[in-house]
Amino acid sequence: MKRVFVIGLDCAAPELVFDRWRDDLPNLRRLMESGVYGEIESTIPAITVPAWMSMMTSKDPGQLGFYGFRNRKNYSYDEMAFASSLMVKEKTVWDILSERERRCIVVGVPPSYPPKPLNGCLIGCFLTPSIESDYTYPRSLKDEIAEHVGTYILDVPNFRTDDKENLLKQIYDLMEVRFETVRYLMGNKPWDFFMFVEMGVDRIHHGFWEFMDESHPKYVPGSPYKNAIYDYYRAVDAQIGSLLERLDDDTAVIVVSDHGAKKMDGGICFNDWLIREGYLKLKQPVQGEPVKLTSDMIDWEHTLAWGSGGYYGRLFLNVKGREPQGVVDPEDYEKVRDELIEKLEALTDEGGRDIGTRVFKPQQIYREVRNISPDLIVYFGNLDWRSVGTVGNPKIWTYENDTGPDGANHSQYGIFILYDPGSNDRGRLEGLHVMDVAPTVLELMGIEPPEDMSGRDVREGASAYTPEEEEEIDRRLEALGYL
Repeated sequence: MKRVFVIGLDCAAPELVFDRWRDDLPNLRRLMESGVYGEIESTIPAITVPAWMSMMTSKDPGQLGFYGFRNRKNYSYDEMAFASSLMVKEKTVWDILSERERRCIVVGVPPSYPPKPLNGCLIGCFLTPSIESDYTYPRSLKDEIAEHVGTYILDVPNFRTDDKENLLKQIYDLMEVRFETVRYLMGNKPWDFFMFVEMGVDRIHHGFWEFMDESHPKYVPGSPYKNAIYDYYRAVDAQIGSLLERLDDDTAVIVVSDHGAKKMDGGICFNDWLIREGYLKLKQPVQGEPVKLTSDMIDWEHTLAWGSGGYYGRLFLNVKGREPQGVVDPEDYEKVRDELIEKLEALTDEGGRDIGTRVFKPQQIYREVRNISPDLIVYFGNLDWRSVGTVGNPKIWTYENDTGPDGANHSQYGIFILYDPGSNDRGRLEGLHVMDVAPTVLELMGIEPPEDMSGRDVREGASAYTPEEEEEIDRRLEALGYL
């Protein structure tokens, strides 16, 4: 009947937690040294939605049927559905636990608005419209939080801004309210499973990465914000310490992120590239400043494909008999996809150097494909570059983000730490995936994971030795002739 406490740090980077700042994060370091930890692979795409829900259902984005924050409703050119909890048809960890009368508290796990009933209480995620909405379950919890914690903060209103001082204040305000809410719920609500997600890590990465990373193309020496991310990680670690001291010896602790972070070298103007290559045709050329591409601008009878912007690119084909004015013959579908993959992966920077773009067919990376997926998912520069969806840019390459200042992109690997007070497992783990988290939680709580979960209990690959101890044991065994 072990309890499990999950600390979600959106976008937390393994190279910072495990290596660069390990000695300066005493609470996270203590969990690592007392348990197991390792890089955890995110979903493709490596983005908040669907990664957190893949983690909590152990289903990939194709099985979930959503592939980002906005997804095609149908095969029209402009009808999109915004990701919400209503799109989640698979059972989450807290659904399974609720069925077994285990008490659950869930705070800010995307997408969790509108709140769904569970055996316990839930606070919606940053995709909640506002705190004027009914963002809690039960509804009465909303007033309770207001009375005992104060004004709840869902997210930073705009983290893509040049007003860095105000942004920094908002990120700290978000963190303080989130952790104070968690402390209140820990002390005043019964629970067997508790999970929350802190979004500030993601926001501070996007807002301040270029001030920290000397390899960033926009790095400026001597910035007053050089230590902004470091200081924030230290502050989050201290907040985590305040939670750990409230836990008993029968509670397992997991710290996890949905993906990591990395510098952003620039953007690839996806639709301008498609125009240049002859796949996309506009009715009229864009005059003046770049503009957002809309369906009424496109000459659909002469367009084979169009793309979207974001931290990754989504490409859609205009297929005959599928889209209203489709032109790609279904028999040529794979041929066109393969041709596009070859050209996209051959993209270079302005100096002619290969940037390492990766392109994925959904049918090859997901166990099944539900609803309407992109025809191709594109990691420009393997996520060193973002996808820019506007048209009318002077070049294919741009170094200004079309949605506002942003110095970081997501990376494919996040962090995973498990401290289980009843286990002797220690050391660094390899081969972890976000879909392993749900079955691990259930196993820790003595519940057999459903057979259709795609992940595994991470402890199956755990070692009782640290990496240094394993090296020493290897040397001794080799000296004895066993290896």
